[in-house]
Amino acid sequence: MTIQPIRIFGDPVLRTPAAEVVVFDKELRKLVSDLTDTMMDAPGVGLAAPQLGVSLRVFTYWVDDYLGHVVNPILDLSEDQQIGEEGCLSLPGLSFDTPRSMSVVAKGFNMHGEPIELIGSDLLARCVQHETDHLDGIIFIDRLDPEARKAAMKEIRAAEWFGEDTIIKSSPHNRSAKWL
Repeated sequence: MTIQPIRIFGDPVLRTPAAEVVVFDKELRKLVSDLTDTMMDAPGVGLAAPQLGVSLRVFTYWVDDYLGHVVNPILDLSEDQQIGEEGCLSLPGLSFDTPRSMSVVAKGFNMHGEPIELIGSDLLARCVQHETDHLDGIIFIDRLDPEARKAAMKEIRAAEWFGEDTIIKSSPHNRSAKWL
């Protein structure tokens, strides 16, 4: 079991679009394992690779006792919307009502490079959208209307963790060109 530190709001890696995974190897499987272990320990319902300081398009999820991961997700979102409470392990202790599509179809790959399709609604759809946003350098508060975003930023600035050193430690995962 390898628990990694989670990057906190303010860390530039959280605002950087992640690179597509092109090599499905032992290092990718280790990254998925570390994401899963860290997410379960937190606990959370999802965790994206940038939250561990690894700028690759990979996330894990644990919703309704179903544990999984998606590499290089491409989403097809429903037009119907939901608004619900959403939090983030990179913004500890904070949550805000956030609009999302009600359902999603995510196409991508598993850690072995095999194609997968994940279909979900409600919380699973919210989780998949949230984690895919992380892969695009988007944090869920970016989805709030201007007034709610202003209130969220006020809460963030008041949080005990705000302004602390956001680079906790370097990732143990190789970020060399073979991953890009």
